[in-house]
Amino acid sequence: MTTNNLLVELFVEELPPKALNKLGEAFAATLADGLKAAGLAAADAAVTAYASPRRLAVQVAGVAAKAADRALLQKLMPVAVALDAAGNPTLALLKKLAALGADASVVPQLQRAPDGKAEALFLDSTVPGATLGEGLQKALDEALTKLPIPKVMTYQLEADCEQPGWTSVHFVRPAHRLVALHGADVVPVRALGLTAGRVTQGHRFEAAQPDVTLRDADSYAQQLADEGAVIASFAERRAEIVRQLTAAAAKEGLKPIDDDALLDEVTALVERPNVLVCQFEREFLGVPQECLILTMKANQKYFPLLDAAGKLTNKFLIVSNIRPDDPSAVVQGNERVVRPRLADAKFFFDQDRKRTLESRVAGLDKVVYHGKLGSQGDRAERVRAIGHAIVNQLRLATVPYTVDAQDEFAVLDSKVQQAARLAKTDLLTDMVGEFPELQGIMGGYYARHEGLRDGVAIAIEDHYKPRFAGDALPRNHTGTVLALADKLETLCGLFGIGQLPTGDKDPFALRRHALGIIRILVEKNLPLAVPALLDAGFGAFDEGQLTHAAARADLLQFLDDRLTGQLREQGYSAQEVDAVVALRPSPWGSIPKRLAAVRAFAALPEAAPLAAANKRVANILKKSEGGAAAAVDAALLVEPAEAALHAALADLAPQADRLFEGGDLAASLQVLAALKAPVDAFFDGVMVNADDAALRANRLALLGTLHASMNRVADLARLAA
Repeated sequence: MTTNNLLVELFVEELPPKALNKLGEAFAATLADGLKAAGLAAADAAVTAYASPRRLAVQVAGVAAKAADRALLQKLMPVAVALDAAGNPTLALLKKLAALGADASVVPQLQRAPDGKAEALFLDSTVPGATLGEGLQKALDEALTKLPIPKVMTYQLEADCEQPGWTSVHFVRPAHRLVALHGADVVPVRALGLTAGRVTQGHRFEAAQPDVTLRDADSYAQQLADEGAVIASFAERRAEIVRQLTAAAAKEGLKPIDDDALLDEVTALVERPNVLVCQFEREFLGVPQECLILTMKANQKYFPLLDAAGKLTNKFLIVSNIRPDDPSAVVQGNERVVRPRLADAKFFFDQDRKRTLESRVAGLDKVVYHGKLGSQGDRAERVRAIGHAIVNQLRLATVPYTVDAQDEFAVLDSKVQQAARLAKTDLLTDMVGEFPELQGIMGGYYARHEGLRDGVAIAIEDHYKPRFAGDALPRNHTGTVLALADKLETLCGLFGIGQLPTGDKDPFALRRHALGIIRILVEKNLPLAVPALLDAGFGAFDEGQLTHAAARADLLQFLDDRLTGQLREQGYSAQEVDAVVALRPSPWGSIPKRLAAVRAFAALPEAAPLAAANKRVANILKKSEGGAAAAVDAALLVEPAEAALHAALADLAPQADRLFEGGDLAASLQVLAALKAPVDAFFDGVMVNADDAALRANRLALLGTLHASMNRVADLARLAA
């Protein structure tokens, strides 16, 4: 069977840039899967996706002109229905055969085979393989139907003699050409009112000629590059932009800002990238660099340039879609365009600083936060209350509690209260109104401008942190407490009114808030108990304001689930994570050390048998229903093996406890690994459920002591296979 590479291209008007890469990958994958399912391409056939602003294309290697025929054993009906008492075909069987294109002559060749409780007749036939035209048409239709189109357009095709009147088409953008080449041959499939050919178009302005006539499927990318001035591959175009950005920045002794989302979007906007260096007036550098960077990235798709210290300079890079001999007009045009954007940012910054944050507090009462949860002013008061409760919890967790510590916590509480009162006021500023992404950041700038305590300004700036995976945590104690309080208020409030995330829908980013709390508690090793934090969070709301009865339990489970998922993403096994989380350790800051200790213990040769024994002990104690004695009575240790286990525990458990209390959890577990021999001997030579009630209770007490000693770090039974 001869095969050739297949190329399919859909040429359209400019596609939505933020969705382009996903559209290209989905189009290629679905079409290739359709060909493979039809038997026209091998399961491991190479698939190459292409996506540019005006085209989606795919090349599939080794596609056959016709799929191989395949044998099909088709069930007809039960023998009792198909044949009469004399063994002749019934009318029902003849009708079934006729529907399949056969007649009574095939009856002798029908196969009998058991089918459940009855015997059935089967027709052994050969199904002709699909032709490429049939298979590709079906695969193309499916690929277009399944495209993850962000928003569908409706447009009309031009009327012709075959299709008089208007014909509406629904697609992401109007399509103008369709190419389908099997080797050098056109496959005459249709889609979106178009019939496939071999002609496509190149760059709007820089192609050698408007139309590019493709020789064959293999010449696609090269012909588009040579004749059409287009880099068809999204990945190659992106790599070329990175190369040019790096080279241009290095020439200036600077570095471009690192932003993968911006890079993807720009890659989706150009077909022939050309990076140029531009600059703006230095006076604009007096505006916070976050504002300038955001306006250049969001509004103009420019790449700001930073110096070695990460500080913004007055130079930036643009990615042009044309390569003129003299680029000065392109450079001057972009410099002229960015200037009003920067002037607006400067104006907003200057105007905002004419009012204090304190003067904006009253305005928060007029900003609705949620219909059931009140205004941003109400929210700020709740955050203050939760922050105060967290400071108190930290105070109680501090041992010893000295006068100096009391003064320190009083100052911390004062800072938290001030920061919580002002943290949301930048929502009312012109800058944040224009760029919502800058909330918190601008509050920090305005607080410093007013001369507020630096700790308060930093806390206002940091209270949204971490904003995303990998983001930095709040930098000081005030910011840490405020960030926890803010996230707790959001979670408790929304869970309290039943606004729980479902599936992929999480409009209030509650998963992100939960992960932020987890990271702060774990990475900063705060001595805070999660149940007490939830009490503070729910306690900040007015009685009757929260209507979801199971809110607290649901939120606690939600946090536990996020914690488990995050730990597994960090590379810990499900068994290791389950062993630690099963104990609900508090505070969560101890979890990394517990996981490290469990991993070290699991590597010991004694780990597996001890974990299995621990599981056995847990089951015995569970079934005993409180039948153990209050303490082990040495006089009742009649068997040598139980006396030996008791002696080993008396020797090793105190050592393990001292190490545990001292924070060396790994060493604590390693000491207990020496219990393997006496534990094995105990289960080999001692009957726990003895007939004598006193002996039974004493042995259960011994196992209870063993279980308590073994499971201070983690539930080791979870490590058992």
